[in-house]
Amino acid sequence: MPHPILYSFRRCPYAMRARLALYAANINVEIREIVLRDKPEHMLEISPKGTVPVLMLGDGTIIDESLDIMIYALGRQDPDEWLCEDEETTDFLIKRNDSEFKYALDRYKYPNRYPDENCSDMFDRGAEILHNLNARIDKNGALVDDYNTLADYAIFPFIRQFVNTDKDRFHALNLKPLEKWLNTHLKSPLFNAIMEKYKPWQPEDPAIIFGHK
Repeated sequence: MPHPILYSFRRCPYAMRARLALYAANINVEIREIVLRDKPEHMLEISPKGTVPVLMLGDGTIIDESLDIMIYALGRQDPDEWLCEDEETTDFLIKRNDSEFKYALDRYKYPNRYPDENCSDMFDRGAEILHNLNARIDKNGALVDDYNTLADYAIFPFIRQFVNTDKDRFHALNLKPLEKWLNTHLKSPLFNAIMEKYKPWQPEDPAIIFGHK
């Protein structure tokens, strides 16, 4: 049976969270790295909305929302117990990240894309959420529990992007627990494994398997 196919873009935080869960769940996939300005025809055929990640299972099932891919993977196997009991808090934190925080992040990082909007306060709007996350980490050790669970892995790729926009400005917030938490993720073997570089996929290329060798 062929491996599932994953269309991905290395630097996209949504694609990162999907790769994190697939790798953690020991699900090997055929990875197809895309170029955003030249998306493969097959990817657009199976997921016309044209965003990554897109996972096509062996039976033809398409999963093209990053959180759904995470839940699928962890439903198959969850060796590190990312699926914690506090589903309500997990759901709240991820929904806020994917709506309010992502809204502020996009306008802080790419203000030129929103010429009709005033983006001057978007750093502050994002920082307000970061202060809340910092307090959670300071209290618990991670966002929901005393170890990293689904919320942590679903959210940290977006915070990475926020920080990298202007590291000095972020560090001036003095969010030490959050900084330590983020750095632990970024230096982890898991993150290093899912950030391997691949050349953009072409239809004639041999399959490249992403996952545990």
